[in-house]
Amino acid sequence: MTEASSGRRAVEAVWRIESARIVGALARYTGDFALAEDLAQEALAEALVAWPRDGIPREPANWLLTVGRRRAIDTFRRKTALRERYAELSRDLLEGDMTAGGIHGARPDTGDLLWDPDRIDDDVLAQFFMTCHPVLSREAGIPLTLRALGGLTSDEIARAFLVPTATVQARITRAKKTLAAAGVRFELPSPEDRRARLPAVLNSIYVIFSEGSSASTGPERIRTDLAGEGIRLARVLARLVPDEPEAQGLLALLELTAARFPARVDENGDVVLLENQNRRRWDRDAIRRGRAALARAESFGRGLGAYGLQAAIAECHAVAPDVDSTDWARIVALYEALGRLAPSPIVDLNRAVAVTMADDAAAGLAIVDELIAAGALSGSHLLPGTRAEILIRLGRPADAAADLRRALELCANEPERRLLQRKLDSLT
Repeated sequence: MTEASSGRRAVEAVWRIESARIVGALARYTGDFALAEDLAQEALAEALVAWPRDGIPREPANWLLTVGRRRAIDTFRRKTALRERYAELSRDLLEGDMTAGGIHGARPDTGDLLWDPDRIDDDVLAQFFMTCHPVLSREAGIPLTLRALGGLTSDEIARAFLVPTATVQARITRAKKTLAAAGVRFELPSPEDRRARLPAVLNSIYVIFSEGSSASTGPERIRTDLAGEGIRLARVLARLVPDEPEAQGLLALLELTAARFPARVDENGDVVLLENQNRRRWDRDAIRRGRAALARAESFGRGLGAYGLQAAIAECHAVAPDVDSTDWARIVALYEALGRLAPSPIVDLNRAVAVTMADDAAAGLAIVDELIAAGALSGSHLLPGTRAEILIRLGRPADAAADLRRALELCANEPERRLLQRKLDSLT
């Protein structure tokens, strides 16, 4: 590896790990989140030039922070000089005095920005709540979260969601302008506001992970880079709010779900169904981490929330030696509890699968048909795909084939389409 490529790799690694802290410290320093994000990007650009040329600094994160702070000082000086110049011109026009004046404006504090672990945690936590602020739409907030807290570039975010880079950049810019226009300050919200906003923070991380776990479009079934970013953010949040059971529940869910990634696709990238997965390939370390996080969520004694219940379902799969040994009755009960707590068509669809696996395929089909009658999930391939699976179990291959054809029409993910086609071919 050349020195230049080594320097570039170091920049990327440090940025991915420390970007949230750097942006947070600069936001606290400047009082302007949008400016802080821009300053951090300028520091990153300078590092990409300097480190391959001059070598990796002894304290890379502080190097980036120092460069960002200097850019902030330059920005403040330019703004101060411009304000002073406007003020001088105004006085000259009013008084007829054309004498030029100097710069008298207040200058920013130029003291060192030293790492303060407690303060850094506050800065990162403030970013979570700012990028998931209620004034932001999800399509704007999630790219901003990935940029500010995940350290992803616009190109990486664009690849993750299969949209043009220009679209991502426009959304991030719009998000910053929205925050500025709403007068959102970079600070930790009050405990009451924090509790109110926490569901949005959790949902944002969950959406990021879910798109990585089961890509809705594109050539890959699993986007491990995006799913990994969701897990990393969940770990950070769980450390920042250790007394929030749903933060632990979300982390448990993501760890237990990701544990199955190594067995979910084969060497050709094709989907491997749960009953055919080699469970020896499941990540046992991830399972241990997930079960530990779930135990912490349960230890609060407040009952599991929506993410905790989903984690408990994932745990049932993780501890079972095979599909037939899975505690499907417990999974049905957990889905029923989840449906009461956070009702949604997806929860009902998953409950239908669990009911079917618990040896009541007719009842499972009835749940699916109720969803169809209600017009739920009308644009998703999941509904006809699931119905086809149940119909096969009920010995109705012709009806199942019709549903599989409908699922193929709706599915946009290539590996999932190949799976549906294989099922259809086996019937016809």
